[in-house]
Amino acid sequence: MMRCFGYGLIMVVAFTQPFAAFANPDDSEREIQHLMDYIAGSDCRFIRNGKEYGAGEALKHLQGKYEYAGSRIDTAEDFIRYVATKSSMSGEPYKIRCDDQTILCADWLRAELARIRQQE
Repeated sequence: MMRCFGYGLIMVVAFTQPFAAFANPDDSEREIQHLMDYIAGSDCRFIRNGKEYGAGEALKHLQGKYEYAGSRIDTAEDFIRYVATKSSMSGEPYKIRCDDQTILCADWLRAELARIRQQE
């Protein structure tokens, strides 16, 4: 009997341990909101399908995509990957122009996500 209990405990730990690595939903929502605030507070230009937009227009566009994606977005990484990486229509990557430098929006947001996680 004890032997069965031991195997059962091992199975429970083995199957639940991988899920412990997933972010807390509250943390994910807070990180996603931080990324949206980061976009909104930026003086950078958002480039979508070859056209430049200000922070407010960029935020409105990404919020719409985020709302449309709904429950498919579980983490801040999902938000970046599925909402803020490229145009759903053309497949063209989103870019950010800050000062004289243009970088991929996904890279810009990943760097900010890494920065805030280091502070925690």
